[in-house]
Amino acid sequence: MLDVEQRSGVTIMRLSHGKVNALDLELVRAIAAAMRDVPGTGAVVITGAGAAFSAGVDLQRIADGGESYVREFLPALSAAFMAIFDHPGPVVAAVNGHAIAGGCVIAAACDLRVMAQGKIGLAELSVGVAFPASAMEIMRHATGPAAGRLALTAELLDAAHAQAIGLVHDIDKPDTLLDSALDQAGKMGRIPADVFSFSKRQLQQPARDRIAALSHDDEAVLEMWSSARTRNGIAAYLNALRQRPR
Repeated sequence: MLDVEQRSGVTIMRLSHGKVNALDLELVRAIAAAMRDVPGTGAVVITGAGAAFSAGVDLQRIADGGESYVREFLPALSAAFMAIFDHPGPVVAAVNGHAIAGGCVIAAACDLRVMAQGKIGLAELSVGVAFPASAMEIMRHATGPAAGRLALTAELLDAAHAQAIGLVHDIDKPDTLLDSALDQAGKMGRIPADVFSFSKRQLQQPARDRIAALSHDDEAVLEMWSSARTRNGIAAYLNALRQRPR
């Protein structure tokens, strides 16, 4: 589900969950726990196994689980985003393939993003669900004004377009992606830890203030994700995916 290893003093977390590393309750809890287990201000690289970084939320689990599952899952999803965002040390995303919806937010919660291939972007509105405050403000922190375009159009970008709007910092080849991400994490890890964490907190503070101010919106988001309309919309979306030519 989540493979963790140490290499050159950097913790590598590799999402390894099904074909596309879809985010379900178990995986997001594992991500949050693994981030908490990183020693102090240690550097981290997050990547995916297989062809995808993460294709986002496991929508079938949402449709099957109903309100009780959603009420467990959404707070755990936000907790996973914040566990990455909160880590005081360097966190680099090695985006090896598609990073869609929640997968895009995981990448955006990292300090630096290196991408090799696939598409990246937000697809929530196309499925008929809204964003938790943490996800929206992490995206705003990562991309500034471009967050509106990403959220409201559900557009998926290739690496070059993502780099042009600041969602991706560097582009690398698939076979050298992880080494590049490790190198970046190592370089940031050599900055004095107290200076790095203080500066990171300064940069993040506006996003943190907005997350705190908008926390009351998350109950409305829960209701939207739990509604019959949303379940029907997800079912229709998944059915359309199944009928696409392969």
